[in-house]
Amino acid sequence: MGGDPERECCQGPNSTGVEETIALSGEGSCIVEARHRTAAFLTRAAAAGFGSTVSERVLGLAQLVVSELVTNACKHAPGPVLLRLRRAEAAVEVEVWDSHPEIPVAERADPYRVGRHGLEIVQAVAAEFTVLPDAAGKRVTARIDLRPSA
Repeated sequence: MGGDPERECCQGPNSTGVEETIALSGEGSCIVEARHRTAAFLTRAAAAGFGSTVSERVLGLAQLVVSELVTNACKHAPGPVLLRLRRAEAAVEVEVWDSHPEIPVAERADPYRVGRHGLEIVQAVAAEFTVLPDAAGKRVTARIDLRPSA
């Protein structure tokens, strides 16, 4: 791996403290970087107004959602992926843009199916989930409640 992971995977964040946008190369190695950046963003968001920490549960859910959405984008869309994290009231919005125009649909639950459960998982843990077509692809957004009891 060697070198600076931010330079290898991402084009650097555009961070305002309330929102961070990260350009990912679209290669599988960016999934780890996206999870790391999500944890760092939530730590900053907590320090800026949601108490001194984010619960391990919320952090884990946010990283899970990021992993699933970025993985899907890397797997199904050619080229770069944008990850946008945004603090919105007592929630964090995870938005992933990719260049593939097809709107993803969760498959019917099947306990015998191996794999392809990512969208089902995201829909189960997110307070809100939307997919919107974009001029050059689509934007998938999941809203995760930051309250520890949620």
